Amino acid sequence: MRDNHGVQTSKFPSVRALDQLLDGLGAGAARRRQLDMVRGELERALDRGALPVGARRSLRRLLEEEALRPYVRLAESGTLRHRRVDGGFPPTSEATNEIRRKCIDLLREALGMPALRLGGGEIPLQPAPEAATLSALARQLDLYLGGAMSPAQTRLTAVLAVELDTAARSGELAAQRTTHLGEDLAAVYVERRPQGGGAVEGEWVETSALTRAALRRWLPLREDLVQRAHGTSRLWVSLWMNHDGVLDDQGNTVIRPPGMPLEENGLITSYRVGRLRYEGLRQLLPLKLEQLRRAVDAERQRTAA
Repeated sequence: MRDNHGVQTSKFPSVRALDQLLDGLGAGAARRRQLDMVRGELERALDRGALPVGARRSLRRLLEEEALRPYVRLAESGTLRHRRVDGGFPPTSEATNEIRRKCIDLLREALGMPALRLGGGEIPLQPAPEAATLSALARQLDLYLGGAMSPAQTRLTAVLAVELDTAARSGELAAQRTTHLGEDLAAVYVERRPQGGGAVEGEWVETSALTRAALRRWLPLREDLVQRAHGTSRLWVSLWMNHDGVLDDQGNTVIRPPGMPLEENGLITSYRVGRLRYEGLRQLLPLKLEQLRRAVDAERQRTAA
């Protein structure tokens, strides 16, 4: 199936969502070829009816162990090859099998899912970073600010800088508005919303020089995006045209322009993708934004004691 621009698309919503994820990863040419191999194999496995029905519509279901184990068995057997080799479909090599496993874990990681290492050794999840790692992260962000950055890197740098100052939850970050920035960006307001309920409390937090510099890079870009989307006071906004994520019976979605408020799920996704995309971050950032928040909160409490 092809779209109006002649680009090959899938009849499966989960594979179309996978295509969007792959486009956002910013992987190098070699890794993208490997990921495209996995994408093609998954689509052919769905087409054969070899995977759970739910994996046809949901990318998360497609990347769950229930779907991935039968997929890997079929792929390693050679059944999912897209062309014959020496007249047949022989099993794939161990090198290809290992590449496939790495790609699976990279895709799961981009969705915030733990590594499976199907057929390989287990890789432990990263613990929350310690104080030295947080300092190294701040230095890395400062290096970014010294050079050219893409819009996505500019936004992520500002988000991470604010996080290092505030230890805000993802929902608290997503709720921030430009009115939550103090004069000369010297402070930022966070409306604390405790997990599990409880009283909501607002707090003004003094910003670091890093955060002020990061916001100065982000705010002009944000203003341009917001003007195109007819305005919002939310501090974090989308960078590209996207959709609301809900498919109707014809498979269509409501298109949202750039500059729309970045919701909590979008903010978390930008963290996960940026962690994989930008040099140095994968070694400094934990798998989940919540792990980073807890580390920052612990360090704030330690220095205040």
